[in-house]
Amino acid sequence: MSDYKLHYFPESGNSYKLALMLTLCGQAFEPVWTDFGSGITWTEGWRRSVNPMGEIPVLVEDGVSLTQTAPILLRLADKFGRFQGTDETERFEILRWLFWDNQKLSGFMAAYRYRRAFTENPDRHVLDFMKARTDDFLNILESSLKEQRFIVGDKPTVADLSMTGYLAFPKHESGYDLDASHPAIGAWLGRIRALPSWAAPYDILPGKRMRCYV
Repeated sequence: MSDYKLHYFPESGNSYKLALMLTLCGQAFEPVWTDFGSGITWTEGWRRSVNPMGEIPVLVEDGVSLTQTAPILLRLADKFGRFQGTDETERFEILRWLFWDNQKLSGFMAAYRYRRAFTENPDRHVLDFMKARTDDFLNILESSLKEQRFIVGDKPTVADLSMTGYLAFPKHESGYDLDASHPAIGAWLGRIRALPSWAAPYDILPGKRMRCYV
């Protein structure tokens, strides 16, 4: 059995993606809380010792540091034989949605939610721009989930776990009531929550929380 340590902060949806994947695969991990709000990930020392890319999360597997959430999810899926595609077509679709999620949905939702909820005086023009982009990406996801129960195929894959990362946090942080505004997404999130061993973000990401202004 591998030994895992996860460098994270509780509000990080990307950290949650890895914590959830490990939990669903029955793997314990040592949580290593990071004081993200202090700007520590910008420091030369942290980047030298933890992640030269200056990003959270970092998963340490048997002493080897792994970075970038999507390839780590794919690595874990291969290792544990869970949440994979069943054929070449599904594997391509998983990659397609993972790239889309990282660039579009998670990328904009993360920045919008952080500025909206965890900064004291966010610029309204910046928020409006980010929300408009996030609305568009949510509408794309909503349309897809009206046609199928999961993102790829008939069962959940790492593409689903990736896209739920920033949508599973309390709605007051993002300002979205997805059950009301995007019912297909809301129903899909319900199916994800029904997976055995599923846990909410703040239940598996302990530690001091950043101040929330909303």
